Amino acid sequence: MGELRGTHVPVLLERCLELLAPALDRTDGRPTVHLDATLGLAGHAGAVLAAHPRTILIGLDRDTEALAHARARLDRYADRVHLVHAVYDELPEVLARLGHDRLDGVLFDLGVSSLQLDAPDRGFAYAQDAPLDMRMDQSTGATAEEVVNSYSHGELARVLRVYGEERFAGRIASAIVRERERHRLVSTARLAELVRESIPAPARRTGGHPAKRTFQALRIEVNRELAALETALPAALDALSEGGRTVVLSYHSLEDRITKQVFAGRARSTGPVDLPVELPGTGPTLRLLSRGAELPGEAEVQVNPRAASVRLRAAERIERDGGRSTTATRRADRERPGRVTGGTGPAGAGAPAGSDGVRREMSRPATDGGGTTVQGEGR
Repeated sequence: MGELRGTHVPVLLERCLELLAPALDRTDGRPTVHLDATLGLAGHAGAVLAAHPRTILIGLDRDTEALAHARARLDRYADRVHLVHAVYDELPEVLARLGHDRLDGVLFDLGVSSLQLDAPDRGFAYAQDAPLDMRMDQSTGATAEEVVNSYSHGELARVLRVYGEERFAGRIASAIVRERERHRLVSTARLAELVRESIPAPARRTGGHPAKRTFQALRIEVNRELAALETALPAALDALSEGGRTVVLSYHSLEDRITKQVFAGRARSTGPVDLPVELPGTGPTLRLLSRGAELPGEAEVQVNPRAASVRLRAAERIERDGGRSTTATRRADRERPGRVTGGTGPAGAGAPAGSDGVRREMSRPATDGGGTTVQGEGR
């Protein structure tokens, strides 16, 4: 397998463990099942297994190299671990194959992993010259090189505008088309240079590296990331047992928007608003565990700069009693943990924003975050 590649610091680890604990420590003592839908280098997964000795892990990843490293990392828990080479939108088939029809905990740590980012030959990083690959699963699918050399100008501009929220998408697409008419575009360094030359100088002075949005957009297109999430997240919620919990770590506004919409749709009633009770089958099935998204605190970002752009959302599966909302369903207040990771006291004790492991972000427009991401997430 070789030596482990990638700097590995799991993002918001303590907060994720705190949120998942009530679902994985069942009072009836039965074994619980936790899904890590984006296993990566197994930082979160290993911590869950260590904290919950009666929990079985199902770990999915499309990256065969990541799976090999994760298997070695989790060897001590081998009797409680099922690692599967799959994209997370294949979840229903995976659960059926493993004979599990219910999940108690679910974690999605979205985006590119530390392994993929830190390996120069994978082509995810604009700061290092490498072949234009960007596939999370290098055994299948079209590469970024194929995308930039075969898509029409209009298709390229659409990808950059929609997936990268790049306002100079048309100019960048034109530069790519001109370049490939002379020479096939095969290098991440050359692509980053083309992007930089296409963006006006005043716009290059703010917002970080000028190529980050283009690289994000191409990566999402190559790996069908948003389409997979739109399928996988509802499937994971469908598989949750009562009291089961899902935590999603997003790194740009497009992922966070999908998560917010899916959670919100299941956290509200679909019945007529003027009835005194819920009609059977119309009540909410989720309880949101925070108001809006949770952001990393300053301490978290100092320890792990790749956490800077993370947005955390979490929800709990709730029961319905004969079509009537239960007390847990009806309560309007959201769960406020008694402890925040990295802090010096309980939540609400007056600690300034950013002094603890996480900050609370009240509801904002879905475009918060600008669609950009720190290159790498730390799985």
